[in-house]
Amino acid sequence: MKLTVLVENITKKDNISAEHGLSLYIETGSHKILFDMGQTDMFAKNAKELGISIEDVDIAIISHGHYDHGGGLKTFLELNKKAPVYINQNAFLPYYNNAQKYIGLDTSLKNDPRLIYTKDFWRISDGLCLYSHNEKKPNNSFGNFGLTKKIEDRFVPDDFKHEQYLLIEENGKRILLSGCSHKSIIDIVDWTLPDVLVGGFHFSKMPLDDELKKAAIKIGSYKTSYYTCHCTGIEQFEFMKKYIKDLYYISSGNEYLI
Repeated sequence: MKLTVLVENITKKDNISAEHGLSLYIETGSHKILFDMGQTDMFAKNAKELGISIEDVDIAIISHGHYDHGGGLKTFLELNKKAPVYINQNAFLPYYNNAQKYIGLDTSLKNDPRLIYTKDFWRISDGLCLYSHNEKKPNNSFGNFGLTKKIEDRFVPDDFKHEQYLLIEENGKRILLSGCSHKSIIDIVDWTLPDVLVGGFHFSKMPLDDELKKAAIKIGSYKTSYYTCHCTGIEQFEFMKKYIKDLYYISSGNEYLI
């Protein structure tokens, strides 16, 4: 499997831009997959610089209903005329941050016929499945950092039922892609037991203390390699490297064979 980072918070290449968000291009033996679309059209501009054709993507997935992962949806639908977009049935609810700023998706797109609304489990094809794990209760919650959803006129804590994870099974490997791992990175790994996990840990607001150390030790106890990014936090990544043997940071424009 070949993974190309189209958008991430940082870049080390002069011709590739970065923004707070995530977009990954994946080539398997059978599919060309776009996993998340960043917050703007930057994913498409970077793809062009990297020689990747967004028009040729045959499967698109949005990991959850936040703007920095699905903000590029309109651009994708304009550039690509064929790929279905798999998105959780709860993704277009009104989501807000701790300052009560709207951080959800563009609701004008929710009735587009290319969107396929998924539930707790969805098999896309052989070796490609989506899981929400909504039926399971996290045992290692780190809080939701003030993220909310609006029900009528009330702000209530986000339960992240709009989040889904892509499991790719290829060449004897189980590779899991997670946008932000809001439901707890430890539980997501425990529920799925992947050989490789690609995605954010949602630790960027956590202090570099014993709680983060304990989390890192637990994460490192699994037989999983981690390619992390975005909401993990650079300082938190550097801190956790001492406790997680196979931990790598991916950034805009980089390519990886997994």
